Amino acid sequence: MRKLILLATLLAAGCSDSSSPRAGYSAQEYSQPQFEKLPTQSWQKPAQAPLSTFAIDVDTGSYGIVRGYLNSHRPVPADAVRLEELINYFPYDYAPPTGNEPLKVNTELSSCPWNPDHALLRLGLQARKQPDDQLPPRNLVFLLDVSGSMTGADRLGLLKTGLAKLVHNLTPQDHVAIVTYAGHAGVVLEPSNDKDKILQALDNLESGGSTNGEAGIRGAYQLARANFDPKGINRVMLCTDGDFNVGVSDHDELLRIIEKERQSGVFLTTLGVGLGNVNDAGLEQLADKGNGNYAFLDSGAEAEKVLVKEAGSTLVTVAKDVKIQVEFNPAVVQEYKLLGYENRALQAEDFNDDGKDAGEVGSGHRVTALYELQLSDKTQRPKVDALRYQKQKPTNSEIALVKLRYQPPQGGTSKLLSTIVTRDQHQPLEKTSDDFRFAAAVARWGMLLKGQPGQWEDVKKLAESARGQDTEGYRSQFLELLALSHS
Repeated sequence: MRKLILLATLLAAGCSDSSSPRAGYSAQEYSQPQFEKLPTQSWQKPAQAPLSTFAIDVDTGSYGIVRGYLNSHRPVPADAVRLEELINYFPYDYAPPTGNEPLKVNTELSSCPWNPDHALLRLGLQARKQPDDQLPPRNLVFLLDVSGSMTGADRLGLLKTGLAKLVHNLTPQDHVAIVTYAGHAGVVLEPSNDKDKILQALDNLESGGSTNGEAGIRGAYQLARANFDPKGINRVMLCTDGDFNVGVSDHDELLRIIEKERQSGVFLTTLGVGLGNVNDAGLEQLADKGNGNYAFLDSGAEAEKVLVKEAGSTLVTVAKDVKIQVEFNPAVVQEYKLLGYENRALQAEDFNDDGKDAGEVGSGHRVTALYELQLSDKTQRPKVDALRYQKQKPTNSEIALVKLRYQPPQGGTSKLLSTIVTRDQHQPLEKTSDDFRFAAAVARWGMLLKGQPGQWEDVKKLAESARGQDTEGYRSQFLELLALSHS
């Protein structure tokens, strides 16, 4: 949906009653969440389409929304399910980068759990983790929606609690400013490193009313630029249910504003709340254009996960415009299908174009992508014998060439990393890592949620076999959600 409700023309007569739709909105539009309808990835033949190219995705908003629906015993909208965001919600144990590189690509290959005649290839990208005591100064601007629709403990109340936890973990070198739109227009707090002052300003926020959100965005970026630290983290954190009443009537115009602002080096994080009318599609697109990430906060525990436990990966960018391109060997791979990443697809020529926007990776971030493959029968007799006196290197042992491009956080010429996946990497499913099997289980869960046929019990068995140490309890929580998915 290109024209988003959040970008409706601002009307002069605002509505301060949170139980009523704002001026210019129908009751049905106001009360409905907004999800982007995406086509499912299709099978591709390497002979016709040897290259699969996409921008990485570290967003996790889809998982929080799916969990919110399941915990409230409501059916999950198929369009709310994005496989890559479900998979990437969980931590995995990937080998870290070596040398001076900020990223490393890991690969694992086995049989596909839901189709043993196929193979499953996992790509695992691991970013270098910056120690907490070496984090650069943080120049943060909290941009909060305090309109009438944000009334409630699961909306503004949740954001105030989560952001307060982030403030408690700031250092004396960090600064926070607060800007609001709707109800309280303009700057609530100039950049400050006084925790008590910041916490008091957060505590004083109340929801109600309606005003120009475009001015809020411009004001937030202006504050971030005014306090810009070339050696620090400069970021606007937009916190809203996505019912974002701005002074522009065209969706593309708002995205152009965000794209222009990111050129200053100020990145954008979007935090969504309010399951009933969250504009999931709009918040994800804004984060993408703002060189940032999107998460949905459905609980205090999730707010702490995103804003405290994962503050390094959420706020500290170690590589920008990260793209992956996989070249499949047609002599070995008959067909392939990328699971998820539908709205991250790139043209093959975009991979070498440093001007093409892609995804950002934070400190310690992990990114996972899965391909389902139909391999040729390696025992099949070739039509002709191998040529002895030709110089070409035999390629029947290579499945794919995986390439990765990234730019440093400040931009510049991209760097290339690559690795080869070979047939001898294939191992029986029971010999794979817990991470491989668990990521496969989450992917299959997402497929079933989207309405594809399959057995829930098979997903349960696969996930239970891959629970591992589960120090944070996320995998145990997944099994609880899985039980709710088909109850």
